[in-house]
Amino acid sequence: MMPAPLPSNKRCAPPDLSLERQLWENGCRLIAGLDEAGRGAWAGPVFAAVVILPPFCDAETALRGVRDSKQMTPRQREQWAEQIRGFAAYWGVGEASCSEIDQQGIVPATRLAMQRALQASGITPCHLLIDAL
Repeated sequence: MMPAPLPSNKRCAPPDLSLERQLWENGCRLIAGLDEAGRGAWAGPVFAAVVILPPFCDAETALRGVRDSKQMTPRQREQWAEQIRGFAAYWGVGEASCSEIDQQGIVPATRLAMQRALQASGITPCHLLIDAL
């Protein structure tokens, strides 16, 4: 039996930097947040994005209002993407094509998109915080 979906008005706790702060305090400066988009789509590529924030930054203030992209309009997503890219120390986006998904399967293709996002950032983080996989 499948669990019932969460009500659409159910809100998650706002993101915070508690994990990043612990890592920064232990000497890790390049902490990457990595997530994917498109895994649930019926057809189309899968994308991944990585963001590395400046150490000890006040991202909770600078990025107040960021939430799950599915809860935003396309215009809001574009505006936040621009703001995040401007605030981030490093960022990158990767894609795995439909044919790569067909050939490899969705999980390996998602990992490929994540690897490409990391390569696009131009930096090797000391720690990854990955949502979803």
